[in-house]
Amino acid sequence: MDPTTRPGGAVVRAAVPADAAAIARVQVASWRDAYRGIVPDAFLDGMREEEWAARRLGNLEAGGTTTLVAEEEGRIVAFACGGAARRAPGGFDAEVYALYVLRDRRRRGLGRRLLLRLADALAARGAISLVLWVLRDNAPGRAFYEGLGGRVVAAKEIEIGGAALPEVAYGWADLASLRARSG
Repeated sequence: MDPTTRPGGAVVRAAVPADAAAIARVQVASWRDAYRGIVPDAFLDGMREEEWAARRLGNLEAGGTTTLVAEEEGRIVAFACGGAARRAPGGFDAEVYALYVLRDRRRRGLGRRLLLRLADALAARGAISLVLWVLRDNAPGRAFYEGLGGRVVAAKEIEIGGAALPEVAYGWADLASLRARSG
């Protein structure tokens, strides 16, 4: 059996430029679902898959980042991407830029598999530590990262849709500690 597949589960694979539109669909649907009541409705309702697909395509074509998708029956249902730390608190060398799973595919281990596979890929590129940012009021997201051993290492505010929203950073000082949770 292909090591990226689990019986009855999704295939996790590297994304290709042709996946950009499907990745955008996952991102827009996930934002609207997870962030309703946190991010202004006008921003969420104004998100356009075509715009996000263009961004994702640009990232995939430019390289320098690792993007993975989870696919079930030929349909992308989740994705994760990351690379060198962009806006990390001191000492972290890799960053998860995005991790989204469609609502009806959550709580099946896809997010965990994607995050762990991304950690493996970043470690293979020489990363030692990992950080990611999550909206402070996204309780399910925060619980997920805490369950994988993430520790709050910083906080700040960002602007989305004209609103100042608090964010927290979760970090793993040693990527091996996250990768050890693959069992």
